[in-house]
Amino acid sequence: MGFTRDELLSFTDATVPDLIGHDCRLLISGINPGLWTAATGAHFARPGNRFYPALFAAGVTDHLIDASGGMADVDRQALFDAGVGITNVVARATAKASDLTRDELLRGGVELERTVNRVRPRVLAILGVTAYRAAFGRRTATVGPQPEKLGGAELWVLPNPSGLNAHETVETLAAAYRRAADAAGVPDLRRR
Repeated sequence: MGFTRDELLSFTDATVPDLIGHDCRLLISGINPGLWTAATGAHFARPGNRFYPALFAAGVTDHLIDASGGMADVDRQALFDAGVGITNVVARATAKASDLTRDELLRGGVELERTVNRVRPRVLAILGVTAYRAAFGRRTATVGPQPEKLGGAELWVLPNPSGLNAHETVETLAAAYRRAADAAGVPDLRRR
């Protein structure tokens, strides 16, 4: 599946529904949907995004999910079975996260807290320290577990899986995601 630049741009400002099952222990929040995600309706769908390879390498899923053409039922169920949900700080799709305003990120932080209060995960993992700092006013936050909770959930800030985050690899992302998954009680499927 491919899209022209104009086709992708037509999805600017679109939203993608949260992917959250009934037993969400680890709620993962991206910054906002990219245009490929909006076009397919599947989170982290852009080809080359390292999110699903890192989840698989971390043993969170039992198979490698390819969401580039949309989310298959079997893949959605694998995430639900693992107790993993996906949302975003800001719901609006953009070509780049830098297209978001500071006010959007602040409002998104408030909305994310509402989602956490409704879903009640053990752990909320926000992917992207810069977005976390802006959305929650934590200018000195670093990657890893945070000292405060959000909506009763343990709060982690993890590396963004985008290819633009060049100093991370699938292996380093997987290690970070595994630590948060362990804190949430998500089984390590590599050990089965």
